[in-house]
Formats: sequence, structure tokens, C-alpha cells
Amino acid sequence: MFELNLKRFRAHFLIGAMALSLGTGVLPLQPAWAQARNLPDFTDLVEQVGPAVVNIRTLEKAKASPAANGADEQMLEFFRRFGIPVPPNLPRSPRPDRNAPDEDQPRGVGSGFILTTDGYVMTNAHVVDGADEVIVTLTDKREFKAKIIGADKRSDVAVVKIEATGLPAVKIGDSNRMRVGEWVMAIGSPFGLENTVTAGIVSAKQRDTGDYLPFIQTDVAINPGNSGGPLINMRGEVVGINSQIYSRSGGFQGISFAIPIDEAIRVSDQLRSSGRVTRGRIGVQIDQVSKDVAESIGLGRPQGALVRGVEAGAPAEKAGIEAGDIILKFDGKAIDKSSDLPRLVGNVKPGTRATVTVFRRGAMREFTLTVAEIEAEKAPKRAAAPEPKPPVAGPAQAMGLVVAELTDAQKKELKVRGGVRVETSEGAAARAGLREGDVIVAIANTEISNLKEFDQVLAKMDKSKPVNVLFRRGEWAQYALIRPAPR
Repeated sequence: MFELNLKRFRAHFLIGAMALSLGTGVLPLQPAWAQARNLPDFTDLVEQVGPAVVNIRTLEKAKASPAANGADEQMLEFFRRFGIPVPPNLPRSPRPDRNAPDEDQPRGVGSGFILTTDGYVMTNAHVVDGADEVIVTLTDKREFKAKIIGADKRSDVAVVKIEATGLPAVKIGDSNRMRVGEWVMAIGSPFGLENTVTAGIVSAKQRDTGDYLPFIQTDVAINPGNSGGPLINMRGEVVGINSQIYSRSGGFQGISFAIPIDEAIRVSDQLRSSGRVTRGRIGVQIDQVSKDVAESIGLGRPQGALVRGVEAGAPAEKAGIEAGDIILKFDGKAIDKSSDLPRLVGNVKPGTRATVTVFRRGAMREFTLTVAEIEAEKAPKRAAAPEPKPPVAGPAQAMGLVVAELTDAQKKELKVRGGVRVETSEGAAARAGLREGDVIVAIANTEISNLKEFDQVLAKMDKSKPVNVLFRRGEWAQYALIRPAPR
């Protein structure tokens, strides 16, 4: 009887299990081949784009440099690019004979991709920088000596030309259409290993790294030798040029940066037409606008670019823009963060008239200027030693300040109409960043000409609330927010 009941239990259990799996929505585990169908497949993309990706080797005349002779050049390209000290255990080949005649020696390795069927190739400027000879190798193993058409260090874009026709060219995509989280693929020559494919996702867009262009951030594995290779979307379109990595160890750590292809194409078009890139400039030094400063001056949210200095004779000065202004729009385009301004100005053809909207002491103003051509940065001039005047005590002492009148020579040197010079900065003022020698030109959104006006503004203020101060330090202007000491 026990055995019979056990058989019945087993039968009921099996029937119940089948009913659960078929009728209640609990599905059996999918086989591995079914799960794989849900993952991206890059095989067709590799076949489609791979032939248009090239390996780039650079050569230079051998130089008697004890620090670099014989070092593995593929690794040195990486260390040069990211400023990493050369490890003492880096493999080295025999040193060249210094008495032998100069000969081409390997300098570095990188990647690139074919833009046109008649042989224009795009890569990074740092890949070909300083090269005496550039060798381009196609996937079919053909090699060509390439001519450098032009290289732009600001954007890190270069174009080289090989003498060939009927070449496979890439399809250019739209980097603005990319979405964070979408799959992308890279093809290049990491460590000289040609036609290496890696993949990942877009981690972020418009990433500021201090360079001229906003970068695409991905987690695609990028290593030395990948520089200059294409970043490809799932439609087989090039959306970026792999350019940099972030690393504390010298190896890939999951953060890579690519130049957006729309910016790169704009640069490459100029390089192909004239061999150089022209950019606009208006002659201002800028900084970001902090949340505290934005709230204290009535701007609301942090936006725009704070003008810290204006170059003498530059378009901005001629138009009337001053240090302390916050540029909110350029030629009708909003400036969300300070790094937006040089990109917008740089994309404007020199000689073009443009409007600039600024926020100045609680009011909006609009100026019209003619964009000039960018030039090498000039070192700021040092202010002349100030003529001492006796400091004057007053209401400013509550904030930890002792200030004095400006001399005529100081006003002329700093190109200011007025203000007061900080003689002593302690307490709240020192915590806000003010120091001896700074020149306060406005306080609480009110421009001041002398010590009397400074004291009048302070006398009307609520001493329990923070106050914004616009000050000059040499040729640079910036805001400080002085907060009352806690009670």
C-alpha cells in the first residue's frame, strides 16, 4: 500500500509541475543558444567596416638619446601620450650604434580609417606628431607611404593621404544621435596587434576633460595603438575617433574617450582644403560660475561663462565686455557651462559679426562684436608694484577686511575705473578667498569707485546674510561669497 501511494504522489507531482510550467507563466530556462540571440552581434559590422580601418606606423631619424634608445616604441607612444613615467622593467632592444649613419627608426604605432576612396585617412594628431615618415598598412597587407595633409593639436585630429584608388571607405554617422547606454565597437591596433575588435557601451556624452572638444565617454577597451581608430555604432557608422583613456595604472580601466565625429569632420574639411584650421576668438579669459555665486548675484542657477579678464584691443574689449560679466549667450546660442563658449566661438569664421548676451550686476546686456582669428596664447602681464597708501578701517572690518583707496597708477595698470585695494584679509573674507593685493570693484552687485562708495554699500547691507564681491587679482577677475561668521 505504501509503494502504491508513493507512485500516485510522484504522478501527481509530475503532472502539477507540468501544469505550472505550461499554464501559470513559469517558463523553463532558455537554452544557451536562445539567450545568445538577445546579445548584440558585431560580426557583420566587423566585415563591413574592418577593411576601412588601417594601421599607422611612424618613423623618425635615429637620435642619440640615451633615455629612449631601443625602448619598445609601441609602449613609449602610450607613455608619451599620457605623461606616465617609463617603467624600469620595460623590455628594451639593443641600442643602435651611435657611429652608424642616421636611419629611420620606429617611433610609434596607431590606427586610422579611410575617409575617401582616393586615399584620405583620418587619425589622431598625436599619432603623427613629430614623425619623419608615416606608413599606412591596409587589412590586405598593402603598405603605403603617407603624406601628412594637416594636423590640429587642439582637437587632436590629423589627415594623411596615400596614393591609391578604389579603397573601402567608412560611413560617417551623427554623433549627436547617440544615446547613453547604446552599444559601440572599436577597431584598431592596440600594441601593434592589427584589426583588433573591442566593444562596449556609451557611458556619457559631452564629457569635459579640459580639451578643446567635448568627448564621448565609453567603456570600450582602448589601449596604446588604438589611438586614431574609429568608434562605430550598431549601424556600421563611425561616430567618433578613439583618442584617450583615463588610467591610474597605465592600463585600461574601463574609461575611454573619443572625439565626436561631427567635430572631427569639421576639422578634417579645413585640413584638406588649406592644411590648417582657423578658429574664432573674442579675447576673454573665462571661468565657471558656481552655484553660490549664481544665487548671490541674482542669476538663479549656475550657467554661462564668468569673464575673468579681457585682452586689450580684443573684440570683447572693443564691444564693451568687462571682467566680471557673465556671458550667457553667444550668437543666440545658450552657454550652459563655461567650456561651451570657446567651442562656439572657435567654430565661427573669423571676421563674422556676432552678438553676445551678458549678465552684469543684475541686468542683461547685449553687445555686438567682430570675431577675430585665434592665435597663440599670450602670457598675462604682471601688474606693477602698487604705490602704498595708508589702509583705512571701517565697516569692512566686520568681514575681516581692511581696505585702501586705489592710486591713479593702479587704476591705469589694472584698467579699472575704480575700486578699493585689500590691505588685510582675515576671518570671513579670508575664508572666501580674498587676500592682500586684491582689488574689489563691486560688492552686492553694485559697482564701486572709491572707499566712500564701498562703505556706503556695506552700511545698507544685512550683516547676517552672505555678500558677493567681484574682485581683480592682477589681470584676472572673479567672484567671492563672503559669509558671516556663525554665531
